[in-house]
Amino acid sequence: MGRLALWAFLAFALDQVSKVVVVHWLNLKTIGVIEVLPPLLTFRMGWNDGINFGLFSGMPEITRWLLIAIAIVVSAALALWARKFTRPLAFVSAGLVVGGALANALDRLLYGAVADFLNMSCCGISNPFAFNLADVFIFAGAFGLVLFADDKSPRDPATRVG
Repeated sequence: MGRLALWAFLAFALDQVSKVVVVHWLNLKTIGVIEVLPPLLTFRMGWNDGINFGLFSGMPEITRWLLIAIAIVVSAALALWARKFTRPLAFVSAGLVVGGALANALDRLLYGAVADFLNMSCCGISNPFAFNLADVFIFAGAFGLVLFADDKSPRDPATRVG
């Protein structure tokens, strides 16, 4: 569990520091767009009060608090589930999800929306969406959980399907 907490803290801290630097110190919240390595990397300010890709944005204020509560409940449930993990990368993966979810929940608490600023396009495809490091951690952690959360212990042949 210590590994989960460490990775959750690192993901949370890295996301929040990136937002302080880019959104506040570089003043992206006012400037709106900073071309870093166009079109591969552009900082494009976006405030997402919905969920992924802006789904459910513009909903009533109760949605904000519901999304914060969901992030906390999912993080707690994931921490409880992690007690069954045996593989180190499963703890790392769970920590990334928890840290990312709680970082986005803090944004909702502080700003009323999640601060998104990373925009990446390539090869003639223009991506209209922005995201943040917490989103990257959540995605990577979820992918890691699919790969590593199974303890790979032998199963009772009677319960095998197929």
